[in-house]
Amino acid sequence: MSRASSYIQFDGDNLDTAKGAGLISTIDRDMDIKVVPFASDNDKAPTHRVYAKSPRGHDIEVGGIWKKENQDGKPYYTLSIRKLRYNANLGRFPGQDDASLQAVIEWEPRD
Repeated sequence: MSRASSYIQFDGDNLDTAKGAGLISTIDRDMDIKVVPFASDNDKAPTHRVYAKSPRGHDIEVGGIWKKENQDGKPYYTLSIRKLRYNANLGRFPGQDDASLQAVIEWEPRD
């Protein structure tokens, strides 16, 4: 199976608690990321913090992943990197059934 250019490979099927690593690749960036679960009592807090490498190789926090519900009440995840104005949903690749491998599907924010 070929992989999309942007993805996160989690270390388990329960995305709420799994760590992950992946790549965000677009026309103007190519960024390795890692995601680490984040526990909070705040219901608006992200489920994960997203880290990337600084130009000198340091891990820096760049964004988060949030768990949301669609109109049918089913959960889905969004990823945001505020400084880059980058927003995406996580989802499975077509024809792929491994819940731990999530495509990063970029979208433009609404005004």
